[in-house]
Amino acid sequence: MKFKYILLLAIVGFTACKIPTLITKKEDKTVPAYYNADQDSANIASLKWRQYFTDPLLISLIDSALKNNQELNIALREIEIDKNEIQARHGEYLPFVSISGLAALEKTGRYTFDGISEEDLNANPEKGPKHIGDFRAGVYASWELDVWKKLRNAKKSAVIKYFSTIEGRNFIVTNMIAEISSAYYELLALDNMMSIVQQNIELQKNALQMVKLEKDAAKVSQLAVNRFNAQLLHTQNLQYEIQQQIVETENKINFLAGRFSQHVARTNTSLNDIPVEMVQTGIPTQLLLNRPDIRQAELALAASKLDVQVARANFYPSFRLSAGSGFTAFNPSFVFRPASLLYSFAGDAVAPLINKNGIKAAYKNANEKQIISAYQYERIILSAFIEVVNHLSLINNYKNSYETKSKEVEILNQSIDISNKLFISTKADYIEVLLTQREALDSRIELIETKLKQLKAKVNIYRALGGGWN
Repeated sequence: MKFKYILLLAIVGFTACKIPTLITKKEDKTVPAYYNADQDSANIASLKWRQYFTDPLLISLIDSALKNNQELNIALREIEIDKNEIQARHGEYLPFVSISGLAALEKTGRYTFDGISEEDLNANPEKGPKHIGDFRAGVYASWELDVWKKLRNAKKSAVIKYFSTIEGRNFIVTNMIAEISSAYYELLALDNMMSIVQQNIELQKNALQMVKLEKDAAKVSQLAVNRFNAQLLHTQNLQYEIQQQIVETENKINFLAGRFSQHVARTNTSLNDIPVEMVQTGIPTQLLLNRPDIRQAELALAASKLDVQVARANFYPSFRLSAGSGFTAFNPSFVFRPASLLYSFAGDAVAPLINKNGIKAAYKNANEKQIISAYQYERIILSAFIEVVNHLSLINNYKNSYETKSKEVEILNQSIDISNKLFISTKADYIEVLLTQREALDSRIELIETKLKQLKAKVNIYRALGGGWN
C-alpha cells in the first residue's frame, strides 16, 4: 500500500515538473483623466435611448428593429447556445449514473477451447446448458474527481463566455440604434434637399421666363436663354439623384427593421430646426463600465485566463471512481435471484507520461490566446477613447461650420434678388445671375449636409460613450 502512494506521488511530481514555462501579459486599463473638456461625471450614456431620441417616429422604427432585426435575433440564439454550454460543463464534474440491460446468446465453434468444453457438456447435459446465455440488468456510475479544478474552471470559463455573449448582444443593440438614427436623419436631410431643389426649380423657371421677355425686347441674345434653360435642366436632374438616395436610405432602414421595402414614416420638420443639445461626456474611466464592447473584451480575457488553467491541468493525473451493481445470469429466469447479484467498485489514476506534445501545444495555444485577448482589450479601450475625442471635435467643428454656412446662405439668398433686379436694369449680365443662383443652391444644400453631420455626430457620441443598450 505504501508503495502505491509513493508511485502516485512520483507520477504527480514527474508530470508537474514537465509543464512549460510561458510568458504572461498583464492587461493595461489606464486611460487619461479627462477628454478635451473639464472633468465632469455627468454622462449622456446614462440616458435611456427613448430619452435621448425624442422623435416618436424614430422611436417606433427602433422598437421595430429591436423586435425583428435578424442579426439581433441571431445574437439571442447564440446567448442560448452559451447558456447550454454552461449546463454541459456543470454536468461534467458531477457523477454519471446510467442504467443498462443486456441479453445475449453465444454458440462457440467446435474446434476451439470453449468448443471442446461444450462438446463435453453435450455428452453430460446435467453439467450445464448447451448454449451459454448472458443476461444482465444493473446500475452503473462513474465520477471524475476534479482534484485540479479543471472541470470547474471549464464551467467558470463557460459562464464568463455566456456573459461576454450578452455584452456582444448589447453592443449590437447600441450600433443598431445608432445606424437607424443616422439613416433616419439622412432621410430627413434628403427630404429637405428635395424641397430646396424644387424651390430652386420654380425660381429658375421664373428667371427663364424673365430672360425670354428680355430676349423678345432684344436686350439679350438666345445664348442667355439657352444658359438659363440649361441651368434649369441641371437643377431638375438633381431631383432624380436625390430620389434614388431616398429609396436606398428607406430600404436601409427597412432592412435594419427586419421588413421588406415600404415607405418610412418620418417627420416633416425642417432639419435645420432639430436642436443639437450640449453633450455631457463624463470621464474616460466610465467607458470601462458603459461600453458593451469593452466589457465583452474584459470578459473574454477573464475566460481565456481560465482556459489556460484548464489546459495546465491536463499535465496532472486524472482520478476516476467507478461503481456498479446489478444482476447477471446465463438464464433469464435466474437473473433476479439473490445469487445472481454482482457489484463492483474501482478507482483509477491516469497521467500523461511520454509524448505530451499535444497537451503542450494546447497549453501554449491557450496562453497565446490569453495574450491576444489582453492586447485586444487594450486596443478596444484605446479605440473607444480616441473615438469619443474625435466625435467631440466633430460636434464642436460642425457647430462652428453650421453657423458660418448659415450666414453664407443668408447672404446668397439676398444676392439672388439683387442680381435679378440688376439684370432687369441692365446693370448686371446674365452670367452673374446664373452664378448667384447656383451658388445659392449649393450653399443651401451644403447647409443641410452640415446639419446632417451635426446630428450624426450627436448620434455617434452617444454610441461611443456606450449609450443605447440599457
